Amino acid sequence: MRVPGRIRIRCPLSRGHAIAFLVAAVCYAAVLAAVSSGSQLVRFDWQVALFKPYKQWPQLRPVLDAFVITGQRGPTALAALAWAVWRGRRTGSLRPPLVVGVALLLLNVSVGAVKILTGRLGPHEARIPGTAELFHGGMVFPSGHTANAVVVWGTLAYLAGHHRRTGAAAACVMALGVGLTTVYLGTHWVSDVLGGWAAGVLVLLALPLFEPLIATVSTYVSAHVAGYSMGR
Repeated sequence: MRVPGRIRIRCPLSRGHAIAFLVAAVCYAAVLAAVSSGSQLVRFDWQVALFKPYKQWPQLRPVLDAFVITGQRGPTALAALAWAVWRGRRTGSLRPPLVVGVALLLLNVSVGAVKILTGRLGPHEARIPGTAELFHGGMVFPSGHTANAVVVWGTLAYLAGHHRRTGAAAACVMALGVGLTTVYLGTHWVSDVLGGWAAGVLVLLALPLFEPLIATVSTYVSAHVAGYSMGR
């Protein structure tokens, strides 16, 4: 009689990838816990906010007001989708626009949910000095600009093929710059930016999990388009 062997459940991510995902999740949870508990991180938030970097170096403001748009969801999402469609047409694959679409969906759902749950007010709207300003109907934690910069630019690097390393370096510079710019402008606390970085990295690390679904959808749509073309 044949004795069945053990059923092995394979993780779709490599060991290193899974560890990176776990580390990012722990960092995200740690920032959220630090904000919720009114820790030293919250006190540092207030120190930076009261320092008002935009008043200390006002000559930088016109440039950084323009630069921060590179982390704004609307313009960057449209630009990323346009590039993905162009690359898809060039390679004859639906994968690029589908990957960008999945990344943007994950970003909006995950970051939006935490923003609503925490309800944190930003530095310009803060009411009680020294507190985390949670559950007041705000929408600043985690920083959407920062998370969006990580996801959009990171996804473009993910799709860059042979230029992935260059794209990854550019994505890091953009994500770092956008995050620090929001602190300079006083639209976000330092902890918002830390949370945004972690949230964005989690979305990027989750993308490989959706590759089988993306491949299935791409094959299905391509087959139907080809069948429609042949039937005309």
